Amino acid sequence: MECLCLVWALEKLHSYLYGSVFEVVTDCNVVKSLLNMKTPNRNMLRWQIAIQEYRGNMTIVHKSGNIHKNSDGLSRWALANTPDNPAYVPLEAEPQILIEGINITDIGNEFFEEVRESYKKDKNFHILTSLLDKDCKDISSINALDEAWKNFYYEGRFCILKENFACLMGLFTTEPNIIV
Repeated sequence: MECLCLVWALEKLHSYLYGSVFEVVTDCNVVKSLLNMKTPNRNMLRWQIAIQEYRGNMTIVHKSGNIHKNSDGLSRWALANTPDNPAYVPLEAEPQILIEGINITDIGNEFFEEVRESYKKDKNFHILTSLLDKDCKDISSINALDEAWKNFYYEGRFCILKENFACLMGLFTTEPNIIV
């Protein structure tokens, strides 16, 4: 069981341990002799193979159980989260729920009004929305755009939604246009 625990820990901590020199301290003689067994049984052989890549960087040190009382920490049963546990953490009355995505079906006009106002504050968006809204090809306005924006404009990556005057950027196949 201790050998399996070592294999599991090495797999879980692989990204931290790979290439580093480290020491495994155990009170189990079998773990100490795991890498040097001459005729291991089927499980031991499988575990030997699993930890071979750490052979040059890992040192297994044996300390007797009387001296090293905390060596079995990974294999012990966890304590319940009760007030008499020294590591007790009270649970919140209302657990926090993580939101991974929000689905919005109807966005109010206030949102688009804020978007339109923000376009006026940004130089590139202000020029771009006036170019797209009027469908004009004013070279001086286009040249006033930053280089990346100018390239995207010529590639036809911008369009404007006529209904709410929101500017979109994407891979459009036609000239910059207005989508109804």
